Amino acid sequence: MAVAIQQISPVAHLPLVLGVVRKLNVAALIDTFCPPHPAHVLSCGRGVEALLLAILDGHHALYKVGARLEERGMLPLLQPGLKRVSLHDYRLGQILDALFAAHLNRVFGAIALHALEVYALSTPWLHQDTTTITLYGAYEEEAHLGKGPVPPRPAYGHSKDGHDDLKQVLLSLGVSSDGLPLRLGVRDGNTSDSTETPIAIEECVALGLDGVRGIVADSKAYCKRTLGLCLEQRVGLITLVPRTCAVRQEVEAWGQQHGALPLLLEKPGRTRQEPPRRWHGQSVVRRVPVEYADGRLDVAEIRLLGVHSSQLAHQAAVAYAAAQAKEAERVTAHVQHVEARWFACAADAEAAIAEYEGRGQGRRGRKPRPWRYHVLHYRVEAVSVPQKRTRRGRPPKAEAPQVEVRYRLVVHPEALVPSEDAHGWTVLATTLQPEVCTDTEMLQAYQEQHITVEPGFRWIKNPAAISPVWLEKPERIAALAMLTVVGLLVYAVIQRQVRLYLQDHAQQVPGNKGLTATPTAAVVFALFAPVMLVQFVMENATSLQVHGLQDHHLIVCEAVGIDPAWYQGGATGQNSLPRATPP
Repeated sequence: MAVAIQQISPVAHLPLVLGVVRKLNVAALIDTFCPPHPAHVLSCGRGVEALLLAILDGHHALYKVGARLEERGMLPLLQPGLKRVSLHDYRLGQILDALFAAHLNRVFGAIALHALEVYALSTPWLHQDTTTITLYGAYEEEAHLGKGPVPPRPAYGHSKDGHDDLKQVLLSLGVSSDGLPLRLGVRDGNTSDSTETPIAIEECVALGLDGVRGIVADSKAYCKRTLGLCLEQRVGLITLVPRTCAVRQEVEAWGQQHGALPLLLEKPGRTRQEPPRRWHGQSVVRRVPVEYADGRLDVAEIRLLGVHSSQLAHQAAVAYAAAQAKEAERVTAHVQHVEARWFACAADAEAAIAEYEGRGQGRRGRKPRPWRYHVLHYRVEAVSVPQKRTRRGRPPKAEAPQVEVRYRLVVHPEALVPSEDAHGWTVLATTLQPEVCTDTEMLQAYQEQHITVEPGFRWIKNPAAISPVWLEKPERIAALAMLTVVGLLVYAVIQRQVRLYLQDHAQQVPGNKGLTATPTAAVVFALFAPVMLVQFVMENATSLQVHGLQDHHLIVCEAVGIDPAWYQGGATGQNSLPRATPP
């Protein structure tokens, strides 16, 4: 019996991704905003599916999409009879233009709300944050004169990554507590966070999500306009108070005076040797300035939660000790330099003390602070120094020795030892009342900010994201950014569903360091790397055979709710449990 292998396609995780995309009904939702044209082989919905597969495969440059998906063997799954030539960059660029014209916020909002419905996800908190997307190439600088949505304007400036003179746009996201992006905004480059946050909050309110208790944001949301907006529209806001605010310093000083604050939260240490992590704190009400929509300035009562974290206190103490030791070396050199100077009179020595102690005029109106971790005590010391005789030879016995009085400074450095409660303080502000959100719930909601929004930003800004792509038009930049966030949505859905399934069924899958019940979506994708689709001919009959599929792959498919038959090369309609052989 002769068997001839015709093609081997490393499909890997792409059928899994396509199954989730079809389960979320992305193509149909896109086609409602951008109706298919009879002359087009590839509809906008199918083109978006192709771009999502390319984004989650790390090869999203438009001219590479068709070749990459053909290499992966995904073209028959995308659309029967689809050829590589239909996925050219010109057609994909048209799809990006059509998406932008259909209003990206509406398109993305429909996809996100459908994802919440399909997987029955709750959204108790909506986490808001912004980041910059770095771009390369020349883009249109003319003002937008036509009708319809206004594209974001790429601009040069200092990015949040610490690089100067990079062209960028601002990406604003609203993310659920499970890490799923639910709101999207692409703004002009160098847009101020203080002006973006109120707009983002209004867009979050416009989504009409059920069950949202409030919006969580970083310190960039703490400003007069944002607080006034939330008070006007009765929106729950939890935000970090910046260190520069006087009200934060006041609450920290109040907390240090009240050492026995209630225990809000306790977690085990990250290692066996690390002690438990504890957060003590209590909320107080303070009057702070706010600004309302009509420009009126006023003061309003805002609830502030002062929290002392044992973990932050330990980290700050270690950093303080290291910085103090480093400064001690400079103090030693300074003392040697000062004590080596001589002054002709006491007045000059006193003037030098004023200069060394920082009592002089500072820079930009700031009080000089020469030493942060030490206090240096200066005193003037008079020293009698024998004066050199003008005549040579032995002096007569009756001649009194000539003495010259000179002055110098003596320095006694003293290391500052802060109190135990001086470090580890955090102050949160909220517009929610205690009966709606307790102090513990407020702290937990803010802590989720670091495990929801930040990982998504890191995923978007990796080298395989938007940075290396030059799309010529700001409209296409914004559309591709939206599709990248849709890719993040699919990524987060897969990660959440797999972790939830493994936890509920007490199962594990292979991870980077052995079996794990909490794999990331990247680990899940890596598990499917050996999976290939083999096309062979036996007795004049063409057959498909999947190779490398194992039990943990089936577990993942069941966790996300798609049929494993997607890996048999013929799934086009069946997309949910119970399992059924696709037509």
